[in-house]
Amino acid sequence: MPKHTHNFVEEYNGLVGFGLNRETDEKTVIYYLQKFSDDTMINGIIGRLADEELEEIFLFINKILKKHLIEEEYHQLFLKD
Repeated sequence: MPKHTHNFVEEYNGLVGFGLNRETDEKTVIYYLQKFSDDTMINGIIGRLADEELEEIFLFINKILKKHLIEEEYHQLFLKD
């Protein structure tokens, strides 16, 4: 059984847009992240990213993880240990 899921993007029928309200903003970010990380999508763009863009994405994600997750959550939610 897979450890990772991307069900939200498959089931969400609401507005995809940013700036209307917090709830829509949150759902839009989830939608965008799941679409962006889709295997076909990411494989289509990864080779086009500059070294600086790869580093920006990596550092941004790590910054968010360190800021909002304790170590136990990092292992449970992100690493899926």
